[in-house]
Amino acid sequence: MTGTAQPNKGIRLPRDARRAQLLEAAQHVFVHNGYHAAAMDDIAERAGVSKPVLYQHFPGKLELYLALLETHGNELVRRVRTAIGSTADNKLRVRAAIGAFYEFVASEDQAFRLVFESDLRGEPAVEKAVENSLSGCIDAITEAVTADAGLDAARARLLAVGLVGLAQVTARDWLDEQQKIPRDEAVNLMSTLAWKGLAGFPLQTS
Repeated sequence: MTGTAQPNKGIRLPRDARRAQLLEAAQHVFVHNGYHAAAMDDIAERAGVSKPVLYQHFPGKLELYLALLETHGNELVRRVRTAIGSTADNKLRVRAAIGAFYEFVASEDQAFRLVFESDLRGEPAVEKAVENSLSGCIDAITEAVTADAGLDAARARLLAVGLVGLAQVTARDWLDEQQKIPRDEAVNLMSTLAWKGLAGFPLQTS
């Protein structure tokens, strides 16, 4: 890489600040190069540190990658939970939950590529991290559906899996298609589709 060294090279940072700096650099390299083509040399150069400094914080490339997956997986779950908790209106909840996925994939840092498009899905630890993030989203929606739709946990969870699948797949396709449809309109389309199905259940509130 060229022109990637940061101006604070050689400056001693607090451990948490250095870790955040390294993760930011690693994210850029992983997103643009993929896991297999990324090198610790590239990450160190991007962060403006020596490789020994990088290895002081992360023993290897996989540990860096897993730290990023956990961070962004947790962020996706937080977005979904916040969306669901933003209103007591179930129709608006569906829209907000789907919107959370569209916001996640539209973020400028492209963190979603690590969660949804990893080229390391054959690695058990990576598969588990991705599964944990999606399960967290499914659990959040399951709780809402169980409480508001009068369904048992198993049926509510199946509906939640469907909603998460719809939101994830359509959000990624919307982005891949260069956002030809405005995001709000795309979210409205998908939430209308989802709501017309969910509205067939005995929701407790409108």
